[in-house]
Amino acid sequence: MQVILLERISKLGQMGETVKVKDGFARNFLLPQGKALRANETNKKKFEGQRAQLEARNLERKNEAQKIADELDGKTFVVVRSAGETGQLYGSVSTRDISDIVTEEGFSVGRNQVELNQPIKTIGLTNVAIALHPEVEVTITLNIARSADEAERQARGETLDSAEAIYGDDINENARPDAFFDPDAEFGDEGEEGEEVGGDEGEER
Repeated sequence: MQVILLERISKLGQMGETVKVKDGFARNFLLPQGKALRANETNKKKFEGQRAQLEARNLERKNEAQKIADELDGKTFVVVRSAGETGQLYGSVSTRDISDIVTEEGFSVGRNQVELNQPIKTIGLTNVAIALHPEVEVTITLNIARSADEAERQARGETLDSAEAIYGDDINENARPDAFFDPDAEFGDEGEEGEEVGGDEGEER
């Protein structure tokens, strides 16, 4: 189906352009949401008659979106979720979840404004794009963790090692694999020399 765009649509075109789209996309999204008109002579004349009004409305919406963007861009939101030993979430964080999380912080964001190719299924820091307007996009960071403490550590740039991922923060220090290795130990000929030196010192005493 060919339609006339009433606003800029990402990956489609600018306001006033006539583009060809799938029938379902036009019927289910573009037409009912007032983002486009069917491309015919009547609607072309209608668009030209309303162009100035549409451009003014678009500019107003863009300015409103930019005000929100100035506050929202770069913000981090902590999301506490249950996860397994490897960091795999029991469930996922979807566009609806992200919309709810951001809205709870005072920013009105619809799920269709969240640019997410697939749900988030692991803990960690994830950048997500939010399209506040066809010409205004911001990036937020989701700090997904199993607890507020873990979120703080991730925010500082710390990464849980495999032992912590399995046993948690209260792991016995003596049970860590690296506890069985002496980082100052020397091996091979150097190690043997080190032992001889140590022996001599012992005899001198």
